[in-house]
Amino acid sequence: MSKNRAVVLVHDRDPQLGYRNIGTLVPELESRGYQLEVHSFDYGLTDTPPALDGAAMLVVMGSPDAAYGETAWIGPEIAYLEAAIECDVPILGVCFGGQLLARVLGGSVARSKFPEHGLTDIETTRPDVVGPGPWMEYHDDTFLAPDSATVIARNDAGQQAFVQGPHLGLQFHPEIDVDVFASWADAWARDGIEQDRDLVDAIAKDLVSGEAELRARCGALLDGWIAGHRVFSPVGSEHDRGEADQLQ
Repeated sequence: MSKNRAVVLVHDRDPQLGYRNIGTLVPELESRGYQLEVHSFDYGLTDTPPALDGAAMLVVMGSPDAAYGETAWIGPEIAYLEAAIECDVPILGVCFGGQLLARVLGGSVARSKFPEHGLTDIETTRPDVVGPGPWMEYHDDTFLAPDSATVIARNDAGQQAFVQGPHLGLQFHPEIDVDVFASWADAWARDGIEQDRDLVDAIAKDLVSGEAELRARCGALLDGWIAGHRVFSPVGSEHDRGEADQLQ
């Protein structure tokens, strides 16, 4: 079994759209020697999820559903994240994935008073892990990291990134590129979900002009997170809590 297995959870009933949602994380992980194993718990898919034994990481992608919800597949996915934590498999949570990670670790998820849509700058105390952006935001919910975690990035809308041990939760989408956004649009059209057309068009134009820089930021974030498995401060340390207090 490969030691460089990257298990990736996606959330769309169309497997092709789910895979497209992984975006630039696919080439950035593969170029670093990782082999992706993609799985979805939702929409009634019943295939057995990849074994966590020997996995190098677990990446949990976004979803149109709420991480505070109780749909039939949320419970099994939560149990899978709990098993990954028990097995010391580092977890990267992206948007919904970051929210679900916060929930599993003891934080909370709720409807946001300040939904974010589009490329957005953030404040960071760990630019070696999460740079200031701009990053792609497209969410109506938000997380509050557990007290045991360290918030390392935020903006006026709320917390944007946290670490706990080897795990990293993000509110934004580092994987974004033109095709990822197009895959979201395909899903919106399929499901009859209305979006602000002017906003969608403006974001699409921004992604065309900024795609190369966004992919570079995604790669840098991956490198910072992977290196951070070894260098994050111990959870609950004075240094951690001081950084978190500065962000909150």
